[in-house]
Amino acid sequence: MPTPRLALVVSAALVAGAFAVPSSAAAAPTTINGCVDSVPETDTLEAGPVKICYTLFKPATAAPDNQVPVVLHSHGWGGSRTTTASSFTKWLDAGIGVLSFDQRGFGESGGKAHVEDPAFEGQDTKRMVDVVAAQDWVLHDTVTTTTTVPGIPGKGKKNKGGTPDTTTTTETVDPRDPRVGAIGGSYGGGYQFVGAFTELMESGKTRFDALAPEITWFDLGESLAPRDVVRTAWVSALYAAGANAHTTTVHQGFAQGAATGQWPAEMAEFFKDNGPAYHVAQGRRLDIPVAFGQGITDNLFPLDQGLQNYDKALTPEARAKSLFIGYNGGHVLPSALPAGFGVAGDPCSKVVNGGTGSFSDVALRFMKLNLLGQDTGLTGFGRYHLATADGGCSIVDSVKPTTSYTLPTVATTTAAGAPIAWDLGAAGPLKVAGSPTLTATVTAAGVDTRAFFALSVGTTPADAQIVQNNTLPFQSLLPVVGQRLTIKLPSVAVDVPAGKKLFLTVSPVADMFGGHGSRTPGALVLQDVRVDVPQH
Repeated sequence: MPTPRLALVVSAALVAGAFAVPSSAAAAPTTINGCVDSVPETDTLEAGPVKICYTLFKPATAAPDNQVPVVLHSHGWGGSRTTTASSFTKWLDAGIGVLSFDQRGFGESGGKAHVEDPAFEGQDTKRMVDVVAAQDWVLHDTVTTTTTVPGIPGKGKKNKGGTPDTTTTTETVDPRDPRVGAIGGSYGGGYQFVGAFTELMESGKTRFDALAPEITWFDLGESLAPRDVVRTAWVSALYAAGANAHTTTVHQGFAQGAATGQWPAEMAEFFKDNGPAYHVAQGRRLDIPVAFGQGITDNLFPLDQGLQNYDKALTPEARAKSLFIGYNGGHVLPSALPAGFGVAGDPCSKVVNGGTGSFSDVALRFMKLNLLGQDTGLTGFGRYHLATADGGCSIVDSVKPTTSYTLPTVATTTAAGAPIAWDLGAAGPLKVAGSPTLTATVTAAGVDTRAFFALSVGTTPADAQIVQNNTLPFQSLLPVVGQRLTIKLPSVAVDVPAGKKLFLTVSPVADMFGGHGSRTPGALVLQDVRVDVPQH
């Protein structure tokens, strides 16, 4: 990334920058700035409602007699709303309005960031939908009402057969339900889920008609501290970017996590309902189409987070109308230990979009389809489109493991030492796309044993590099002897060429989790190892 600041608010750059094109509208759109009251803050001495501020862009052609839909937009963590109409020219020219807003704790909005909590940011997002609903130039959804008038039973010569029941169906405009979608990445993807799920939780339905989240999370705690091992590189960067937006709980939790490498119980409680995972556990699913854009070389919210959103947060009917596109990008820091690889690029959006463009172009066509009812020619619904580490695009119908490889024993030192790559006996050419796992009989004599796992590709163990820069940790707080365990490996997409092989890399340390390897030196031994690989 060009600067550390960009790394911290990468999603804002991805979303705002992607739409920055010269204006070509015949007439200028109207720009409206405002703030609305939302729920009071609990973490400060502020009294009364918190202001949530926005900028609303009305297309030049929009009017009460030519109503248009609107998409909400918001920024990445540490950012602020977009206030220039030229950033959304393609949307406005397409006849879709845009409302961009400052999330709680950022920009001109008040309060503290509760990191997409239904009780706070969920309510704020609902207020933004209310703002859209109040505009007389915005298209609204309708409510269908069916009434039945009972017939008259047959009686006498003139009504021998009786009069049948009469059923009347009427459609009326719902003034509170605008035709609305949502766009944005990272934290700007998180608000989309908290808004839609909060409405579903409270009223049994959401007013959102379609979403297009990028590089965001399914389970925030799992992203920041998988298996309770803190992802130090990103947690430290995000904490710095949040500045004064943090609550007291986050300040205290960061200090404890940085010192111990353990995910504090207070943080687990703070983040427990801050993502789709919470709602899925409560039995809720969104029944609206969603276009997912997920970074595969992203080592903050990696591919697995997007796959879980797609597989678990939607109804089967919604998935059939949705798109999943993985690209090499997002929150990306290079992996030097263990060494990783993955080229930047978005080849699958080009495939879905007819050979050109990026995810932002796909999102626009997706919203034209779902908000305007236009047949835009999009294809690929209900399938996984995954950019490979070497720049290709794998299109698959399943990301589950299909092929098993075995190893008699895998061992690594703990606390210190070099990564070791183990030859799986899988020689190229072969295609891997999805979520692999490792199952083994584990023995670890130390206390708080940790190691880091990934698939890798190379010609020999000496030159094997982990795929798309991601590792996932194993942690055992207490000693274990001969326990059969399954360990998740990072979800990946890679074409292993002829002359190279697939390896399992195990490392006692990993730079994304810097400073938080095992707390006691020793060894981790895995026997009767089975690696299940999504091989296509």
